[in-house]
Amino acid sequence: MGGSQAGAAELPEICKSAKGMSSDMSSDMSMNMDHEMDQAHMDLMAGMDETNKQMMDSMMVEDIDVAFVCSMIPHHQGAINMAKAELEHGDNQWAKDMAQKVIDAQEQEIADMVAWLEGEGANE
Repeated sequence: MGGSQAGAAELPEICKSAKGMSSDMSSDMSMNMDHEMDQAHMDLMAGMDETNKQMMDSMMVEDIDVAFVCSMIPHHQGAINMAKAELEHGDNQWAKDMAQKVIDAQEQEIADMVAWLEGEGANE
């Protein structure tokens, strides 16, 4: 990826106790599309790609409440990654301002979800 700082979220251990199989569908799709994209679009796509498998794996955690919260962390991280790609490559100020708002809000929500998982969620 270009200069974006995209990546997968570091999930709490409770989110890694998934059962079942994961899905690699999104990586297969993106591999077929990469050759048709410029760097900005590849960075945007990679913003979600890196977190899709983690999100799918998290949905397999046995407790539904924990599965929901665990899967939302990489979902939010994907939004952050995409917003960072917008900040790096975008040229419209409104879109860049929106991207920064997304980053700020989603980072706080991830922190809230991790805190819940490490507290009340650990007892689910």
